[in-house]
Amino acid sequence: MADNFLEKHREEYELRKAAYLRKKKHLPKMKARQIERPDDEAL
Repeated sequence: MADNFLEKHREEYELRKAAYLRKKKHLPKMKARQIERPDDEAL
């Protein structure tokens, strides 16, 4: 394509991807939840 359509969109994609990855790194990690078991296993 003569107007560099693909190159422009690729550059915009790379900028959005970089912003997403920067934001993702700052999110708190999800910890595995501990299941509380009852003291009496017969329940």
